Amino acid sequence: MDTVAGTTVLITGAARGLGRSFAARAVAERAAHVVLWDIDAAALAEAAAALTAAGVSRIHRYVVDLSDRQAIADTAAAVRAAVGDVDILVNNAGVVRGNGYFWETGDRGDIERTMAINALAPMYVALEFLPTMVAAGRPARLLNIASSAGLVANPRMSVYAASKWAALGWSDSVRLELDQAGHRHVRVTTVCPTYIDTGMFQGAKGFLFTPVLRQDEVVDTSWREMKKGAPLVVLPWTSRLNRAISGLLPLRLRDFYLNAVGVYHSMDEFTGRAV
Repeated sequence: MDTVAGTTVLITGAARGLGRSFAARAVAERAAHVVLWDIDAAALAEAAAALTAAGVSRIHRYVVDLSDRQAIADTAAAVRAAVGDVDILVNNAGVVRGNGYFWETGDRGDIERTMAINALAPMYVALEFLPTMVAAGRPARLLNIASSAGLVANPRMSVYAASKWAALGWSDSVRLELDQAGHRHVRVTTVCPTYIDTGMFQGAKGFLFTPVLRQDEVVDTSWREMKKGAPLVVLPWTSRLNRAISGLLPLRLRDFYLNAVGVYHSMDEFTGRAV
Protein backbone atom coordinates (compact mmCIF):
# COMPACT_ATOMS: atom_id res chain seq x y z
CA MET A 1 0.00 0.00 0.00
CA ASP A 2 1.83 3.07 -1.25
CA THR A 3 -0.86 5.56 -0.28
CA VAL A 4 -4.23 5.76 1.49
CA ALA A 5 -5.66 7.94 -1.29
CA GLY A 6 -9.30 7.09 -1.97
CA THR A 7 -9.72 4.94 1.13
CA THR A 8 -11.78 5.30 4.30
CA VAL A 9 -9.67 5.72 7.43
CA LEU A 10 -11.03 5.50 10.99
CA ILE A 11 -8.96 6.71 13.96
CA THR A 12 -9.82 6.44 17.64
CA GLY A 13 -8.55 9.05 20.07
CA ALA A 14 -8.42 11.42 17.11
CA ALA A 15 -8.96 14.79 18.79
CA ARG A 16 -5.36 15.35 19.86
CA GLY A 17 -1.90 13.83 20.06
CA LEU A 18 -1.02 10.86 17.91
CA GLY A 19 -4.59 10.39 16.73
CA ARG A 20 -4.88 13.88 15.29
CA SER A 21 -1.49 13.49 13.62
CA PHE A 22 -2.57 10.19 12.06
CA ALA A 23 -5.68 11.95 10.75
CA ALA A 24 -3.51 14.69 9.26
CA ARG A 25 -1.46 12.05 7.43
CA ALA A 26 -4.63 10.56 5.98
CA VAL A 27 -5.84 13.97 4.81
CA ALA A 28 -2.43 14.79 3.31
CA GLU A 29 -2.60 11.57 1.27
CA ARG A 30 -6.13 12.40 0.09
CA ALA A 31 -8.10 9.69 1.82
CA ALA A 32 -11.71 9.82 0.65
CA HIS A 33 -13.14 9.72 4.18
CA VAL A 34 -11.42 10.29 7.51
CA VAL A 35 -13.53 9.20 10.48
CA LEU A 36 -12.62 10.65 13.88
CA TRP A 37 -13.65 9.07 17.18
CA ASP A 38 -13.03 10.72 20.53
CA ILE A 39 -14.75 11.35 23.85
CA ASP A 40 -13.83 15.06 23.97
CA ALA A 41 -16.53 16.79 21.92
CA ALA A 42 -14.96 20.23 21.92
CA ALA A 43 -11.47 19.06 20.96
CA LEU A 44 -12.97 16.76 18.35
CA ALA A 45 -14.91 19.59 16.71
CA GLU A 46 -11.79 21.76 16.60
CA ALA A 47 -9.73 18.95 15.07
CA ALA A 48 -12.42 18.20 12.47
CA ALA A 49 -12.59 21.85 11.42
CA ALA A 50 -8.82 22.09 11.02
CA LEU A 51 -8.64 18.85 9.05
CA THR A 52 -11.51 19.88 6.79
CA ALA A 53 -9.64 23.07 5.93
CA ALA A 54 -6.41 21.17 5.26
CA GLY A 55 -7.46 19.00 2.33
CA VAL A 56 -10.13 17.39 0.20
CA SER A 57 -10.97 14.44 2.46
CA ARG A 58 -14.46 14.31 3.91
CA ILE A 59 -14.17 14.47 7.69
CA HIS A 60 -16.68 12.68 9.91
CA ARG A 61 -16.60 13.07 13.68
CA TYR A 62 -18.26 10.96 16.36
CA VAL A 63 -18.22 11.49 20.10
CA VAL A 64 -17.88 8.04 21.66
CA ASP A 65 -16.88 6.61 25.03
CA LEU A 66 -14.67 3.65 24.20
CA SER A 67 -15.13 2.17 27.66
CA ASP A 68 -18.77 1.51 26.68
CA ARG A 69 -19.14 -1.54 24.44
CA GLN A 70 -22.66 -0.58 23.35
CA ALA A 71 -21.49 2.91 22.42
CA ILE A 72 -18.83 1.34 20.20
CA ALA A 73 -21.41 -0.85 18.45
CA ASP A 74 -23.87 2.03 17.96
CA THR A 75 -21.21 4.40 16.63
CA ALA A 76 -19.81 1.76 14.29
CA ALA A 77 -23.30 1.24 12.85
CA ALA A 78 -23.59 4.99 12.28
CA VAL A 79 -20.23 4.99 10.48
CA ARG A 80 -21.25 2.13 8.21
CA ALA A 81 -24.48 3.92 7.35
CA ALA A 82 -22.65 7.16 6.56
CA VAL A 83 -19.50 6.04 4.73
CA GLY A 84 -19.69 2.27 4.23
CA ASP A 85 -16.76 -0.04 4.89
CA VAL A 86 -13.53 1.03 6.58
CA ASP A 87 -10.23 0.24 4.83
CA ILE A 88 -7.79 1.39 7.51
CA LEU A 89 -8.50 1.23 11.23
CA VAL A 90 -6.15 2.95 13.67
CA ASN A 91 -6.74 1.85 17.27
CA ASN A 92 -4.94 4.74 18.93
CA ALA A 93 -7.04 5.80 21.95
CA GLY A 94 -5.52 5.10 25.34
CA VAL A 95 -5.48 6.23 28.96
CA VAL A 96 -3.06 5.97 31.86
CA ARG A 97 -4.07 6.44 35.49
CA GLY A 98 -2.20 6.87 38.76
CA ASN A 99 1.44 7.21 39.65
CA GLY A 100 1.76 5.02 42.72
CA TYR A 101 2.15 1.38 43.52
CA PHE A 102 -0.71 -0.97 42.70
CA TRP A 103 -1.86 -1.42 46.31
CA GLU A 104 -2.19 2.37 46.61
CA THR A 105 -4.91 2.46 43.93
CA GLY A 106 -7.69 4.60 45.34
CA ASP A 107 -10.34 4.54 42.64
CA ARG A 108 -11.04 0.96 41.59
CA GLY A 109 -12.83 2.39 38.57
CA ASP A 110 -9.44 3.42 37.17
CA ILE A 111 -8.59 -0.26 36.74
CA GLU A 112 -11.76 -1.04 34.81
CA ARG A 113 -11.48 2.09 32.65
CA THR A 114 -7.82 1.47 31.79
CA MET A 115 -8.46 -2.14 30.80
CA ALA A 116 -11.64 -1.22 28.92
CA ILE A 117 -10.08 1.52 26.79
CA ASN A 118 -6.57 0.12 26.28
CA ALA A 119 -7.27 -3.60 25.97
CA LEU A 120 -10.94 -4.29 25.28
CA ALA A 121 -11.91 -1.34 23.07
CA PRO A 122 -9.42 -2.19 20.29
CA MET A 123 -10.95 -5.68 20.15
CA TYR A 124 -14.54 -4.44 20.05
CA VAL A 125 -13.76 -1.74 17.48
CA ALA A 126 -11.90 -4.24 15.30
CA LEU A 127 -14.81 -6.69 15.48
CA GLU A 128 -17.04 -4.02 13.97
CA PHE A 129 -14.88 -3.49 10.89
CA LEU A 130 -12.43 -6.38 10.45
CA PRO A 131 -14.98 -8.90 9.05
CA THR A 132 -15.74 -6.65 6.09
CA MET A 133 -12.02 -6.01 5.56
CA VAL A 134 -11.55 -9.77 5.28
CA ALA A 135 -14.57 -10.28 3.02
CA ALA A 136 -13.83 -7.37 0.68
CA GLY A 137 -10.58 -8.89 -0.59
CA ARG A 138 -8.86 -5.55 -1.17
CA PRO A 139 -5.82 -4.21 0.72
CA ALA A 140 -6.71 -3.19 4.28
CA ARG A 141 -4.79 -2.26 7.39
CA LEU A 142 -5.26 -2.53 11.15
CA LEU A 143 -2.83 -0.33 13.10
CA ASN A 144 -2.84 -0.92 16.85
CA ILE A 145 -0.94 1.42 19.15
CA ALA A 146 0.31 -0.62 22.09
CA SER A 147 3.36 0.35 24.18
CA SER A 148 6.82 -0.72 25.22
CA ALA A 149 5.10 -1.22 28.59
CA GLY A 150 3.68 -4.33 26.92
CA LEU A 151 7.20 -5.69 26.44
CA VAL A 152 8.88 -5.06 29.81
CA ALA A 153 7.38 -4.90 33.30
CA ASN A 154 7.70 -1.53 35.03
CA PRO A 155 6.90 -0.27 38.55
CA ARG A 156 4.21 2.37 39.11
CA MET A 157 2.31 1.47 35.94
CA SER A 158 1.15 -2.08 36.64
CA VAL A 159 -2.43 -1.67 35.40
CA TYR A 160 -1.34 0.25 32.30
CA ALA A 161 1.30 -2.41 31.60
CA ALA A 162 -1.32 -5.14 32.01
CA SER A 163 -3.59 -3.43 29.49
CA LYS A 164 -0.78 -3.07 26.95
CA TRP A 165 0.46 -6.64 27.42
CA ALA A 166 -3.09 -7.69 26.58
CA ALA A 167 -3.27 -5.36 23.58
CA LEU A 168 0.03 -6.62 22.18
CA GLY A 169 -0.85 -10.29 22.64
CA TRP A 170 -4.23 -9.83 21.00
CA SER A 171 -2.97 -7.70 18.11
CA ASP A 172 -0.12 -9.95 17.09
CA SER A 173 -2.30 -13.05 17.44
CA VAL A 174 -4.86 -11.55 15.05
CA ARG A 175 -2.01 -10.89 12.61
CA LEU A 176 -1.10 -14.57 12.74
CA GLU A 177 -4.72 -15.66 12.39
CA LEU A 178 -5.18 -13.59 9.23
CA ASP A 179 -2.01 -15.03 7.74
CA GLN A 180 -2.94 -18.57 8.73
CA ALA A 181 -6.40 -18.20 7.19
CA GLY A 182 -4.94 -16.86 3.94
CA HIS A 183 -6.30 -13.31 4.27
CA ARG A 184 -3.01 -11.64 3.49
CA HIS A 185 -4.65 -8.57 2.00
CA VAL A 186 -5.38 -7.47 5.59
CA ARG A 187 -2.21 -6.59 7.48
CA VAL A 188 -1.93 -5.90 11.20
CA THR A 189 0.79 -3.62 12.56
CA THR A 190 1.39 -3.30 16.30
CA VAL A 191 3.36 -0.28 17.52
CA CYS A 192 5.19 -0.33 20.87
CA PRO A 193 6.77 3.06 21.65
CA THR A 194 8.25 4.28 24.90
CA TYR A 195 7.10 7.61 26.38
CA ILE A 196 5.98 10.20 23.80
CA ASP A 197 5.82 13.98 24.23
CA THR A 198 2.03 14.17 23.81
CA GLY A 199 1.49 15.14 27.46
CA MET A 200 -0.15 11.83 28.32
CA PHE A 201 2.97 10.79 30.24
CA GLN A 202 3.81 14.18 31.69
CA GLY A 203 6.55 13.80 34.30
CA ALA A 204 7.75 10.41 33.10
CA LYS A 205 11.50 10.33 32.47
CA GLY A 206 13.56 8.95 29.66
CA PHE A 207 16.33 6.54 30.57
CA LEU A 208 19.73 5.48 29.27
CA PHE A 209 19.95 6.26 25.50
CA THR A 210 16.14 6.54 25.52
CA PRO A 211 14.83 10.12 25.52
CA VAL A 212 11.12 10.87 25.44
CA LEU A 213 10.05 10.30 21.83
CA ARG A 214 8.82 13.07 19.55
CA GLN A 215 5.23 12.65 18.45
CA ASP A 216 5.88 13.35 14.77
CA GLU A 217 8.64 10.76 14.59
CA VAL A 218 6.38 8.09 16.07
CA VAL A 219 3.56 8.94 13.69
CA ASP A 220 5.83 9.05 10.64
CA THR A 221 7.36 5.66 11.43
CA SER A 222 4.06 4.03 12.39
CA TRP A 223 2.28 5.33 9.27
CA ARG A 224 5.06 4.23 6.95
CA GLU A 225 5.33 0.76 8.49
CA MET A 226 1.56 0.34 8.54
CA LYS A 227 1.35 0.90 4.79
CA LYS A 228 4.19 -1.58 4.27
CA GLY A 229 2.33 -4.11 6.37
CA ALA A 230 5.13 -4.48 8.94
CA PRO A 231 4.03 -6.73 11.81
CA LEU A 232 5.70 -5.04 14.80
CA VAL A 233 7.25 -1.62 15.37
CA VAL A 234 9.23 -1.11 18.59
CA LEU A 235 10.53 2.40 19.28
CA PRO A 236 13.30 3.31 19.92
CA TRP A 237 16.08 0.78 19.35
CA THR A 238 16.80 0.60 23.08
CA SER A 239 13.34 -0.88 23.65
CA ARG A 240 14.20 -3.67 21.22
CA LEU A 241 17.43 -4.21 23.14
CA ASN A 242 15.65 -4.24 26.50
CA ARG A 243 13.12 -6.72 25.16
CA ALA A 244 15.90 -9.03 23.97
CA ILE A 245 17.79 -8.72 27.24
CA SER A 246 14.64 -9.44 29.22
CA GLY A 247 14.20 -12.68 27.31
CA LEU A 248 17.80 -13.80 27.73
CA LEU A 249 18.87 -12.83 31.22
CA PRO A 250 17.82 -14.60 34.42
CA LEU A 251 15.14 -12.63 36.21
CA ARG A 252 17.34 -11.09 38.91
CA LEU A 253 19.94 -10.00 36.36
CA ARG A 254 17.21 -8.54 34.19
CA ASP A 255 15.88 -6.55 37.13
CA PHE A 256 19.37 -5.36 38.02
CA TYR A 257 20.02 -4.18 34.47
CA LEU A 258 16.65 -2.43 33.94
CA ASN A 259 16.93 -0.77 37.33
CA ALA A 260 20.48 0.40 36.58
CA VAL A 261 19.60 1.97 33.21
CA GLY A 262 16.62 3.79 34.73
CA VAL A 263 13.64 1.90 33.31
CA TYR A 264 12.34 0.95 36.74
CA HIS A 265 12.40 4.56 37.94
CA SER A 266 11.04 6.24 34.82
CA MET A 267 7.57 6.71 36.39
CA ASP A 268 8.75 8.05 39.75
CA GLU A 269 7.71 11.64 38.94
CA PHE A 270 4.81 10.91 36.60
CA THR A 271 1.88 13.34 36.81
CA GLY A 272 0.07 12.77 33.52
CA ARG A 273 -2.85 14.83 32.29
CA ALA A 274 -6.59 14.64 32.74
CA VAL A 275 -8.46 12.76 30.00
